[in-house]
Amino acid sequence: MSETLTDLAGKNALVTGASRGIGRAIAEGLAARGAAVAVNYHNNKAAAERVVQAITAAGGRAVAVPGDVSDPDGIPGIFDTVETELGPLDIVVSNAAIVINKPITDYTLADYQATFDTNTRGAFLVLQQAATRVRDKGRIIAISSGGTRLLLTGTTLYLGSKGALEQFVRGIAMDAGHRGITVNTVSPGFTNTDLLTDDFRATAAGMSPFGRIGEPEEVAAVVTFLASPAASWVTAQNIGAGGGVM
Repeated sequence: MSETLTDLAGKNALVTGASRGIGRAIAEGLAARGAAVAVNYHNNKAAAERVVQAITAAGGRAVAVPGDVSDPDGIPGIFDTVETELGPLDIVVSNAAIVINKPITDYTLADYQATFDTNTRGAFLVLQQAATRVRDKGRIIAISSGGTRLLLTGTTLYLGSKGALEQFVRGIAMDAGHRGITVNTVSPGFTNTDLLTDDFRATAAGMSPFGRIGEPEEVAAVVTFLASPAASWVTAQNIGAGGGVM
């Protein structure tokens, strides 16, 4: 593939929930291709600053931007800060999410509220802001879960919230297409982050033809492709990055 088609030099990106795991790998992957990256975080400022330091040490540009996507009043402020620090946005990755693992009969209304406030309402408002703020021919990418295609227990609220997100992407792709903006979902499979419990890792690895779980950098590579000029003809898609599990 031509280097030019995957080059992100001169592009400004925001990644929500980028202080660890897949979000961190995405931020670092975009920066490695030349984008200036806003590393959004909620509580863990130190972790976000470590991501910024890693990016800058490698010769990239990054800033840490606080903000809780479960707070609808605070989301425009996240975008305002990024635009002040970096300039107009070209790439937005909606990644921030929470997971509460329980059987469905044990969930409380508070569990439901917390999950959907962040994963559904928060993601919707991030995508909505992105659709109005991203420059023409920009990229909007939402991180869902391959679990929406599987039969799993213990993550019903999480997967329900992600199922809604996948539909948001399809609608926004239609609304933003006239400006040349692509809008896509990436659905990771079982990935080596702290969200994957130790007791399930061997089972998860056995579900893949590769006999292993994925690494955050492998998911980030798919996101980086979708953020690049090479993906100009890909929109309204849900791309699985799960090692053949789904």
